[in-house]
Amino acid sequence: MAVLDAEDPLAIAVTGAIRSGDVSALRRLLDAHPGLATTGIRQDGEAAGTRSLLHIATDWPGHFPAGPEVIAVLVAAGADPAARFVGAHSETPLHWAASNDDVAALDALVTAGADIEATGGVIAGGTPLADARAFGQWRAARRLLEHGARTTLQDAATLGLLDRVTALVEGESEGTGAGAGAGPDPDAITSAFWGACHGGQLATARYLADRGADLDWIGYDGMTPLDIAVESGADDIARWLRDQGARHHSDSAPRQTP
Repeated sequence: MAVLDAEDPLAIAVTGAIRSGDVSALRRLLDAHPGLATTGIRQDGEAAGTRSLLHIATDWPGHFPAGPEVIAVLVAAGADPAARFVGAHSETPLHWAASNDDVAALDALVTAGADIEATGGVIAGGTPLADARAFGQWRAARRLLEHGARTTLQDAATLGLLDRVTALVEGESEGTGAGAGAGPDPDAITSAFWGACHGGQLATARYLADRGADLDWIGYDGMTPLDIAVESGADDIARWLRDQGARHHSDSAPRQTP
């Protein structure tokens, strides 16, 4: 793959056309520079790494003008929807669209053949759904489900898919990491419980609490379930957690950390 420095005039021009949604200018650049659609853009300093033009089209904050048309033009010119970021992680453009809750770009990438189960995300090397779930991008998460994305216990709990959570906990589905009839271990239950509190899923949180979840686990970003419920605006869960005696991280040390 050819690589341009981000400060190269051609890199600046094609990045500008993509981000402004100037499809005519983008087509002219692609016609004038054969192979440009498959060229990477290398950036130094903050967020250092090499990204494809489809990554440029789905970069933060996403939702660029004419995003789906830009993606279609790039793919038609040879851009690979499976292209990987080269740097601190190996995310695909679909990971980035999911992380930005950019459903229009997400749909365009899936239509172009992007793999919804691609691994390599910044969230434990996971899929686009793992990114969307962890960053609270609920519209993108739901759309990935509509496209057929598979769910882990953490995904299902965070999104309130209680039927799937129940199946996984009771050991009725593949992917639990245990033998037939055996459910996930206590640490997985607690982590999924934290996710349910993050996602504002009270029924799922209650279910997992009844199965031994640690209400005071200090999870991601140093937050307990009560902390993340408050931050997420899940007031019903926050009230319920307080009724159960759950604590903020600042209150005291947790009883147990998986």
